[in-house]
Amino acid sequence: VAFLVAYHQNKQLIGEKGLLPCKLYLQNVKKYFKGKINLDALSYAPTIIWFLDWSDMDSILDYISILGLVISAFVLITGCANMVLMAVLWVLYLSLVNVGQIWTCPFLFSCVGAAGWESQLLETGFLGMFLCPLWTLSQLPRSTPPSSIIIWGFRWLIFRIMLGAGLIKIRGDHCWRDLTCMNYHYETQPVPNPIAYFMHRSPGWFHQFETLFNHFIELVVPFFIFMGRRMCMVHGILQILFQVLLIISGNLSFLNWLTIVPSIACFDDHSLAFLFSPRHGGVKERVLQLQSSSQQPPPGLGCHIRRVVNISFGLLIAYLSVPVVINLLSSRQVMNTSFNPLRIVNTYGAFGSITKERTEVILQGTSSPDPNDPAAVWQEFEFKCKPGDLRRQPCFISPYHYRLDWLMWFAAFQTYEQNEWIIHLAGKLLAQEEEALSLMATNPFAGKDPPRWIRGEHFKYKFSRPGGAHAAEGKWWIRKRIGPYFPPVNLQGLRKFYEDRNWPYPARD
Repeated sequence: VAFLVAYHQNKQLIGEKGLLPCKLYLQNVKKYFKGKINLDALSYAPTIIWFLDWSDMDSILDYISILGLVISAFVLITGCANMVLMAVLWVLYLSLVNVGQIWTCPFLFSCVGAAGWESQLLETGFLGMFLCPLWTLSQLPRSTPPSSIIIWGFRWLIFRIMLGAGLIKIRGDHCWRDLTCMNYHYETQPVPNPIAYFMHRSPGWFHQFETLFNHFIELVVPFFIFMGRRMCMVHGILQILFQVLLIISGNLSFLNWLTIVPSIACFDDHSLAFLFSPRHGGVKERVLQLQSSSQQPPPGLGCHIRRVVNISFGLLIAYLSVPVVINLLSSRQVMNTSFNPLRIVNTYGAFGSITKERTEVILQGTSSPDPNDPAAVWQEFEFKCKPGDLRRQPCFISPYHYRLDWLMWFAAFQTYEQNEWIIHLAGKLLAQEEEALSLMATNPFAGKDPPRWIRGEHFKYKFSRPGGAHAAEGKWWIRKRIGPYFPPVNLQGLRKFYEDRNWPYPARD
């Protein structure tokens, strides 16, 4: 899914004509390090793109995404993987994340809209490498059973994910402490879905129960991991069910799907056996034969090397966990942060603060020569998933993800000066560039003359009441204008804005 998102959206976001071209980003990094691709530059932005020809960045981004898609699809369909394939996947996605800028929040990059699933996917993928044999491609490799060190690595990951999320809430917004956060969450989360529309109208006592249950799952249940086999399995069951509830009630990309993965490490072969067919010669039968066999071959050199690697891996995870644990214990805890450029061990958290009102930026265009003419007709551009048209049903896209829609949510409670890319987007829509238009759901100027002006309008959005007057008119949302978000702009007026940032001036297709 991550590579699919990258293939569909990277060219438009960070490609040659992207909103934040990654070529320009890498050139600035290179310039900062005295024009050299040295160890410092590689540490700041670890990516294989440093070593490729930048003359066609769009093709590079596509090739990386397609290769990742092919390999990950092979692993998913066949159920076979080895260290080499998993390492290639990890390097490919690390390379994309570290040039993604605000869209993926790479190491040391200041991101208000930080998305923890990028780091979490990289950490999970890194752990996944060591579950696999070096070369063998088999659903059940006989000579390389998973090391308990790796299994505990996954358990340590889910422990940090959940405890970090719980602590950031308790230390953050007071509504988590007075049990009122869920009164707002469904309506104000970044990209609501249709279930959230109805969940928002749950009675107050139910929202309080939800908040208490959230605290129990994130602050108490993680410690079950260390309380023996049965309690560890209880932890796994509760965490998986909790993630399923989050999937149903929101569009948080592949975050919740991904969080289920380390929870599986809370179970053992016996407890997972019911998932597999008892047919003769099947995986279940072969596992039982392996476990009951008294004729195990003596460990060879490869086995000893692997044992050393696993122990070294465990020591590495322990060392890299030190700043993460310090952060968890700190009253100034930060969430979704990497303390190393390779994203091997990270700190996590979500919704430390809850917005109490939903605001949206609506982009509007007009063909009128005078944007201040009261008779000017302003038409709205619709995004793929974020709220806009009051009658459009909220989307259900998880585990897929629209990066632009997600960042538009953060932009709505900041200013356009803090999000210069939104002016870049306006310029591309003025030019009717195909790349930018592909990020939108509708183009009101399709088949017409391009707009002469585009402006950003700021609105307050609220869910309509199910069964109420607005809902009877087919409206999922009601809105009230706050004021202008950014003033009307035209292509000529943006020329210097583009030149100052070394962005290519939009050309009308």
